[in-house]
Amino acid sequence: MSAVPDGKKLVRSPSGLRMVPENGAFNSPFSLDEPQWVPDKECPKCMQCDTKFDFITRKHHCRRCGRCFCDKCCSQKVSLPRMCFVDPVRQCAECSLISQKEVEFYDKQLKVLTAGGTFGVKVGSSEKSETMVCRLSNNHRYLFLDGDSHFEVELSRISSMQVLTEGSTPGGGSLRANGMVLQYMPPGSQNLQDLYMDTADDKRVSSAWLVAMHKAAKLLYESKDQ
Repeated sequence: MSAVPDGKKLVRSPSGLRMVPENGAFNSPFSLDEPQWVPDKECPKCMQCDTKFDFITRKHHCRRCGRCFCDKCCSQKVSLPRMCFVDPVRQCAECSLISQKEVEFYDKQLKVLTAGGTFGVKVGSSEKSETMVCRLSNNHRYLFLDGDSHFEVELSRISSMQVLTEGSTPGGGSLRANGMVLQYMPPGSQNLQDLYMDTADDKRVSSAWLVAMHKAAKLLYESKDQ
């Protein structure tokens, strides 16, 4: 492995080259660990089409799930940013579809989240609302909230998140995200804290931020359950 600037290092694994944080404690909360490959001796045939492996039909491991497939069932090479691969890697058909959707999140929604949106923010039982810009940190580990005051919420400490919507009922038009309620555990505390956010100023930008955050939450909980 070789060190590179800004706290990351290049690591070679059986699946390919990965660009990972120097300190594993600073991994993105959206990241996934590489799977353990199914041992060759345990997969005499393709785990999708049941074709037997031999000198002509070789076995390939999906870099996302670690299962064994023939070339036909594991031929696509797709970007896998959640595992920090530098180049697209071989994946089975099922995993490649999932990864393609995640690439869209990394290419679009993450940019929306790091750019930020403006909200009216209330913390705990306080009735006072403060106008703040909320954005995701560049390392994806924190929500930064800046107004007259500043505080941070570590994503790994968020226990629940609900995006609120307004608009027409089904069949009468689309709903629009207009707020968010989340619970998190402040550092040094054993009690959950409530955080309320309502769209303010440019509601279009704030609503888009909430939609992106909703998609981020799905990846976040998936990573926690790994």
